[in-house]
Amino acid sequence: MADRGGSAMVTLLRVLLDTREWRDFDVFLSHFTAAAGELAQMEGLAKYRTLTVSEATFERWYYGTGRPHPDSRRVLVHLLGHSIDELWSPAPDALTSAPASGRPGMSYTAPPDAAFGAGLHEMGRNAAMAARRAMAFAMGEERGQVGEETMGFLQDEVRRLAAAYVRVPLGTVLDDLISVQDETFRLLESGRARPVQLRDLYLIAALSSGMLAKAGHDLGDPSAAMMQARTAAVCADKAEHPAMGAWVRGLQSLISYWAERPTDALHYARQGQAGATSQNGTVTVWLYSLEACAASLLGDADTVTQATQRAADMREATVPDDLDALGGLFTFPRIRQDYYDVEAHVLLGHGDAQLLRRATQAADGSNDPDHTNWSFGPAAGARTNLALARLYTGDLDGAAEAVRPVLDLPADQHNAGIIHSARRVRTALLQPAFLDVPLARELREEIETFSRPTLALPR
Repeated sequence: MADRGGSAMVTLLRVLLDTREWRDFDVFLSHFTAAAGELAQMEGLAKYRTLTVSEATFERWYYGTGRPHPDSRRVLVHLLGHSIDELWSPAPDALTSAPASGRPGMSYTAPPDAAFGAGLHEMGRNAAMAARRAMAFAMGEERGQVGEETMGFLQDEVRRLAAAYVRVPLGTVLDDLISVQDETFRLLESGRARPVQLRDLYLIAALSSGMLAKAGHDLGDPSAAMMQARTAAVCADKAEHPAMGAWVRGLQSLISYWAERPTDALHYARQGQAGATSQNGTVTVWLYSLEACAASLLGDADTVTQATQRAADMREATVPDDLDALGGLFTFPRIRQDYYDVEAHVLLGHGDAQLLRRATQAADGSNDPDHTNWSFGPAAGARTNLALARLYTGDLDGAAEAVRPVLDLPADQHNAGIIHSARRVRTALLQPAFLDVPLARELREEIETFSRPTLALPR
């Protein structure tokens, strides 16, 4: 098998997994998460209790085409009893010549009835594993240059991850994002890219860095998020892509907004607007919606009104661009605009029938996971905004009903933005009118439990 340098190598990690019969992903995952739990107990670090790994990342580890991030390294060392350098080094000949799972040189033996009775899920998973291994081989063959297959793979991965990011838990895409960014940086640093390829590579670097900035934000680390965002801004400039540059400013505004830095959020939103004067994609709508939200934290009702109106005007003039074509994180559909609009007004502390109606419409519009532009984060935000709007009109029962789907979210969807939104509801429940009401007290306690920053990274 080819490693990252293109030479044939079977790592010690791979041999250990084969000899222990942990080649099946589900089997490996059970041992990995158990080891992570042991580390959490030994070292008193809660983050290890929710640490896991995606199947695609497991495949890269198995074939030696990618290394784990620091937390996963510690779990693997604890689990297997070898250092990371040892695990990723060639296995001793005595080990590689030993039978693995019953057949020399193979880690997986198809059952006799595989062609006839194997489940579609199992066959599909094996096919996906084979496809990723084949792509790793093809990229290895192109190490001496930046080949068209490598470029195509990176572009396809960015497109897939952009669409998936808003629909699935972060843990299912994070390792792949890190891998794409790492591979793109490696190609840019190698000096082997042709001039005609540089712009595309820089754009891929900007896109992957932008998604990793969002990941840092979702994990509650605005400092790391900003580092990635600044890298994305540099790469967007190198790619000569004004829309991407404007999008990055929007992301910096978003990060600042949730980090309770509204002045910075307002600055970045307006900076993005200044750089997007010739753009017609939905990024322009996003930037004005971000301005409105930032202004709401500052209590500037006039700017909220002006910015939301400007966002509505920009929507009418929108012409989808290449970022919109990527979808997911890189487009700003109307259902998200409605969510931002309501949030900007509800955070001003207003409560009236008109806002309540708009909040209800925004929440209802985000309810369908099958909708092309559905995203679990804004869907949760729309529900918490509805809860706030109902609390402002004195409807405690209605607020409890609105926030219930958020509190029932699985742990792997408790990202920083959703946690922060839930905390806003808890703060509103501290109003004198609700302070001693049993239902309000129960909700406050439940939100407190929900809001504990355990930010899971599930499979």
